[in-house]
Amino acid sequence: MTYVFRDIEPHINKDVSQKMVFISGPRQCGKTTLAKKIIENFESSEIQAYMNWDFGEDRENILKEQFPAGSGILVLDEIHKYSRWRQVVKGLFDKRNHELKILVTGSGKLDYYRHGGDSLQGRYYSYRLHPFSLNEVSTGEKDDLLSLFHYGGFPEPFLLASEKETRRWSRDYRSRVINEDLSSLENVKDISLLELLALRLPELVGSPLSINAIRHDLQVTHQSVSRWLLMLERVFMIFRVYPFGAPNIRAVKKEAKHYHYDWTVLEDKAVRFENLVACHLLKWTHFQQDYEGIDIDLRYFRDIDRREVDFVITKNKKPTHLIECKLKGKEVSPALKYLKIRFPEAEAFQISLYREDNFVNKDGIHVCPAYDFLLNLK
Repeated sequence: MTYVFRDIEPHINKDVSQKMVFISGPRQCGKTTLAKKIIENFESSEIQAYMNWDFGEDRENILKEQFPAGSGILVLDEIHKYSRWRQVVKGLFDKRNHELKILVTGSGKLDYYRHGGDSLQGRYYSYRLHPFSLNEVSTGEKDDLLSLFHYGGFPEPFLLASEKETRRWSRDYRSRVINEDLSSLENVKDISLLELLALRLPELVGSPLSINAIRHDLQVTHQSVSRWLLMLERVFMIFRVYPFGAPNIRAVKKEAKHYHYDWTVLEDKAVRFENLVACHLLKWTHFQQDYEGIDIDLRYFRDIDRREVDFVITKNKKPTHLIECKLKGKEVSPALKYLKIRFPEAEAFQISLYREDNFVNKDGIHVCPAYDFLLNLK
């Protein structure tokens, strides 16, 4: 399969020489490919080792804590499935950090297990790898964004560039995450209900997510739905965006919106586009958090008068970017104007998937193609 350069690669190359590096992210988003690419940068080293918890021989050696001797780099893939993984990597790092560079990857969140063991604080840098974004796949053509829109950002379906294969991959992906990843991390008593929830969620993207409504639909407890949503977040199937609230805008402050890392599960084009933009913005904010150490968050705005702006990026709790998504619309959203007036220092954008308009209106709102906006999220 063609290797696509990942924009966090040079930063990991730098950081792994100082501490351990943990890379988490959705299943099949390219973590193993990236890790093996990074190994190539240590060609002159004695060790360029890759060990995967899912391989029987490797798992045996990890359990016995038998690792290659000498200097170089060691990749430990999916080791978070082992309940004692934190103790193992801590001991390995403390004994051999002077000679061995350690890269840990996993499709579940690497901090999933927090009970027991010593803290790893101060011993690692953490990165989150996302599906492809526009700046990673761009060839300079506007159609690159439409390819992402139709085939998603996961490497296999994107590179196949077939809507039929995308649908087949997406169905298989959902089944594997629920039946394999979740079962390895959590004791799920009724997988069928959890899968039913996963099938229901795409219909609810773009609006505040009511746990009570889902509870009634599935005829389960509020606690069960809350727990299942958290589990789906932990295996990177979905993520939630919480409301931005400030005293002078009478914002709602409770219900989050949710989005899918695989946005091809959404049939409605406008909602799919909003989800695609959400994934790009989340990836950008995660990089700012992981590498730059900036206090930055992705939010949305909705007030009691039902004015809504799709996304608000905050830095140190203050809004810096206001973003509204439109398929074709040229007329600027009244809600975006409203929020821009109250936060004039924030940059405001209305981005469109299909229109080529590019101007700044009298309110200071930048109306532009989504291609231009997303390409600059680096």
